[in-house]
Amino acid sequence: MTDREVRQARADDHDAVAGFTDDTWSDRNVGDYISEVFEEWVETDGPSQRTAVVEVDGEVAGVCQTHLLTDDEAWLQGMRVHPDYRGSGHGRALMASLFEWCHERGASVVRNMVFGWNAAGMGQSRAVGFEPVASCRWARPDPAADGPRPDGDFETVDDVIAAWRFWTHSETRTTLSGLALDTDEAWALAELSRDRLWTIAAAGRVFTVATDRTRGVAARIGTRENERGTVVDYAVGAWADTDAAVALFDAIRTDAAEVGADATRVWFPDTPQFTSDVAVARAQPSDDTVLVFAADLTRPTHR
Repeated sequence: MTDREVRQARADDHDAVAGFTDDTWSDRNVGDYISEVFEEWVETDGPSQRTAVVEVDGEVAGVCQTHLLTDDEAWLQGMRVHPDYRGSGHGRALMASLFEWCHERGASVVRNMVFGWNAAGMGQSRAVGFEPVASCRWARPDPAADGPRPDGDFETVDDVIAAWRFWTHSETRTTLSGLALDTDEAWALAELSRDRLWTIAAAGRVFTVATDRTRGVAARIGTRENERGTVVDYAVGAWADTDAAVALFDAIRTDAAEVGADATRVWFPDTPQFTSDVAVARAQPSDDTVLVFAADLTRPTHR
């Protein structure tokens, strides 16, 4: 009989976790980040974050972490199961425990993100109760670089009220299921509520591009450091048409240069229209598509 336990991760689990995550995607020559961040994950666990492992017959067989992003939204990341233990329900047991933990703390939904090339990750997400809700990419316009000019007399305006009005009626919001990059977690998405947009405007910047009406919106949430230097993140880029996209990314290049950024990241919906608009604007759409999944925690079958 198999002895299985889901428990909070400990620092001394590091080597066991590294043992089955370091070569997660060896067939793609893509490294896994889990072993690099695991110790920090454990150290920072608390009321709004839990890192958990599933232990089978005394061996660590899986790992995952969840965050509470807002009062009712949770995010799940780093879901990994040891190859020797896959297909035996251990991943499902780990998810059920984390779903329950999130639900007990007020979350009504938990989401995760899987790269489009990761078929195993998508299958695992569906198997443990997630449903697909959005597909997105990020653009990387170079700060201060020259780009194409839009047709029309566009102006850039800091107007959070106009930005909110545009967002609520935009195809971007519909296609992204209302989601935008979280302000604290670099790879998490949460609903862009009115309050959150105002918070972004106060701490960062929310601006529009407009002619006789608002035709695009960007929301700058802050900067971070990585191998590319100082990266400035935009929670979302939303635009009405191709000319608006060209104008918006021109404004983003200028804004990024003004805050001293070396690189940018702007989230947008992954559709043929939006992705080709980014290409027209020479804003460097990412090669990778990202799929966002969600599990409804108000449904007992998902807990």
